[in-house]
Amino acid sequence: MLDIQKLSFEPLVDALKAVAEPTRLRLVLLLARSDLTVSELTTILGQSQPRISRHLKLLVESGVLARYQEGAWAYFRVSDDASVVGLVRSLLSWADEADPLIERDGERLEAVRAERARRAADYFARNAGRWDRIRALHAADAEVERALLAALGTKRIGTLLDIGTGTGRILELLAPRCERAVGIDASREMLAIARAKLDAANIINAQVRQGDAYHLPVERQAFDLVTLHQVLHYLDDPQAAIAEAARAVAPGGRLAIIDFAPHELEFLRAEHAHLRLGFSEATLVGYLEEAGLEQVSIDHLVSSGGETGELTVTICIAKDPRLLVAATASARQTFVS
Repeated sequence: MLDIQKLSFEPLVDALKAVAEPTRLRLVLLLARSDLTVSELTTILGQSQPRISRHLKLLVESGVLARYQEGAWAYFRVSDDASVVGLVRSLLSWADEADPLIERDGERLEAVRAERARRAADYFARNAGRWDRIRALHAADAEVERALLAALGTKRIGTLLDIGTGTGRILELLAPRCERAVGIDASREMLAIARAKLDAANIINAQVRQGDAYHLPVERQAFDLVTLHQVLHYLDDPQAAIAEAARAVAPGGRLAIIDFAPHELEFLRAEHAHLRLGFSEATLVGYLEEAGLEQVSIDHLVSSGGETGELTVTICIAKDPRLLVAATASARQTFVS
């Protein structure tokens, strides 16, 4: 669970010094709303790249911002540190959105977002046909999402990690229930779509990063919920990916896997890069147990696929048992005392 913490004296002074300059404060206010590149920030602020880069370097060194690489591009975002998140939220609440300078920055940010959306739409249009063909083979996305939400229950989610986030739909679906959400994907094109969709939905507590499912660029044991939505069938070593995902699960947290049950649709392997033709319950449970997680529930959604057969969607929820073990040990100690 994300806990808004207080900054100790020296880091607080460093952070306040870093943001106490007009351009740097504008940068922080912008990056609190969206991850941006240097070139996007120069477009918005109308300043030279060297000047913007110097300010960004200072903000990163102070711990207020974080920098991450995505191919040839470097993106900047507000630090994930809970104490910094609290400080930036305060700055957002104090800033007057109607101020002419802040308002103009916001308008230019929307123009950058619109350009992102245009590029993402172009890519999506070029590939929508093959995605739609697969969707036609299984239960409707809305039905799968309803089943996932039912399996997760209504409890608030503190931190979410979506591995193989694709177009960011899981982030859209669950971010309103989270303090912080992070999506990871290897494809820059998919990340562009995800960013555009998050921008359009005005979701500012979710971010996406380029990364490898086998080597996640996130902190260990830090997420209350980790999701693998239609990812495993693309991987040559799904067990290793589940093990890596389990390492990101916080004590007492959960892992949700949404994928296909075993099927015989070979064209998915030949035409759509599916390396695995689904997973049985026994296989998934074995992967989870090997990763130190316990199965909570498994549900199956069946839908006719017409001419090509059918795909069954499996929703598997597992949990990290460490808090349960700690609570049991505590209760036993109390009873003995």
